[in-house]
Amino acid sequence: MTVCFDQSVQDPQLVDNKNHCNTHELVLEEGFMVPDHNVGTGGFDAPEINAFGHTFRDYDVESERQKQVEEFYRMNHIYQTYDYVKKMREEYKKLDKLEMSIWECCELLNEVVDESDPDLDEPQIEHLLQTAEAIRKDYPDEDWLHLTALIHDLGKVLLLPRFGELPQWAVVGDTHPLGCAFDDSIVHHKYFKENPDMNNPAYQTKNGIYSEGCGLENVMISWGHDDYMYLVAKENGTTLPQAGLFIIRYHSFYPLHRSGAYKHLMNGEDAENLKWLQIFNKYDLYSKSKVRVDVEKVKPYYMSLIAKYFPEKLRW
Repeated sequence: MTVCFDQSVQDPQLVDNKNHCNTHELVLEEGFMVPDHNVGTGGFDAPEINAFGHTFRDYDVESERQKQVEEFYRMNHIYQTYDYVKKMREEYKKLDKLEMSIWECCELLNEVVDESDPDLDEPQIEHLLQTAEAIRKDYPDEDWLHLTALIHDLGKVLLLPRFGELPQWAVVGDTHPLGCAFDDSIVHHKYFKENPDMNNPAYQTKNGIYSEGCGLENVMISWGHDDYMYLVAKENGTTLPQAGLFIIRYHSFYPLHRSGAYKHLMNGEDAENLKWLQIFNKYDLYSKSKVRVDVEKVKPYYMSLIAKYFPEKLRW
């Protein structure tokens, strides 16, 4: 099998034990945080269309895929309530489903297709490697970011029987806060009218049950693969930097990092970590395409990162 990226990446190699997380070399350019060197020379070039021939995250284009996506968000917006999310966090924080390694979980993702995604219909392992390899080209020294890209969607195993076989609306899709007003920027906002939380007056204001600047750590976000993988990483003692954990937990929080909603709930640490999430999002979104990655060629490199930042076996 051949790697179909336009530019080749560096050969797989073992990594050192230094956690490198430097945001001082970053500048804001056209809505994305990018390196201050010229990534146009050999760097990642975002395509203009997705795997279906449409613009990315276009939820209005008429197609069977879009009808499926809209129905997904209807269910998501009706059933994701504050009490539901609280119950799911308590249940899955037990990490009592099984024990396996990070790479074993990556392989499990071959069985998963995300019905909420208007841009991709390939098995998820393809997207993980596309994202990780694209980031690796432009940020060769940020090995923690390469690994974060590889594992960011592993929580989608919640769709599989051994993890409870949760419905798609409880695993994938954009995330949003509960316990405060639903911002208009949330995709298919109209379906919130059937959400039981709409009957609770305490949840209908901008801050809701929260205080301004309380920090996203203290905000209940809709349940899904993001929060689950965050719990798995944190409870298993990962040594990824906080920016990596922030990316894992909030990479589907598009109302925040795409529309700027809910920033009033962030604290200073969230603001710093958001810079890295905005970098990551460019690759997470625009690397979704029909390119294929030679898994066996890149596996040794990612196995070395897994060994550096995670225990051999994790509780899930």
